[in-house]
Amino acid sequence: MSTTADLVIVLKKELKAARMTYAGLAGKLGMAESSVKRMLARGDMPLSRIDAICRALKLDFAELARQVADTQPLLAELTESQEKAVVADKKLLLVAICVLSQWTLEQITSRYRLTPAEGIKYLAQLDRIGIIELKAMNRYRLKLAKTFRWRPHGPVMNYFRDNALLDYFSGGFDGDGEGVLLVHGTISRSLAPSFLERMQRVAQDFAQQHQTDQKLADKDCEGYTLLLAMRSWEFEAFAALRR
Repeated sequence: MSTTADLVIVLKKELKAARMTYAGLAGKLGMAESSVKRMLARGDMPLSRIDAICRALKLDFAELARQVADTQPLLAELTESQEKAVVADKKLLLVAICVLSQWTLEQITSRYRLTPAEGIKYLAQLDRIGIIELKAMNRYRLKLAKTFRWRPHGPVMNYFRDNALLDYFSGGFDGDGEGVLLVHGTISRSLAPSFLERMQRVAQDFAQQHQTDQKLADKDCEGYTLLLAMRSWEFEAFAALRR
């Protein structure tokens, strides 16, 4: 959760960016400079005072709240126990995948056979696990970094290897907007990371487009799953024929 200390840090940063001294802020608030210093040192101020500071800095309160939220550490990876908790209940795993795509509770329950009560229950579980911060009106803030990934050999990836991989590749990949590419080659080890970076950019573009298209009507959208992978690998049947 965001703390008062985080709020003060952001306010001080905004003061510095605006080149406003404590004395200047005190003048705009009608307070003594010593009182402003004490208020920021203690972090003890009512909402009306925060609103007054925002007006003095010409800062929108919503922007201030966003900056405070952004100061919170984001997870690049869950712990083994967190992933075990997610994968232990398939409906919880479903909701976890949905929140990774920033779906609302209404979108989740309208697409899947989950009641609103069940959806709220699973959102609360994800809050306890640490994946989201559940807010009023069943809104939430995702606590995962943009670079987040499931543990390579953790419970979630193992579940998908055992239960989803063959299902995914059983498709023909011949529909509109579908395709599969299998390219094998020998390249310089020093260049491999650059190809991986390009793949990561494609994944980020896909995720960003998903966010942008959330405002479109359901009839104009289609669910796609993008799978990008690269590893040093040789088909086991081929490896068995090596000299």
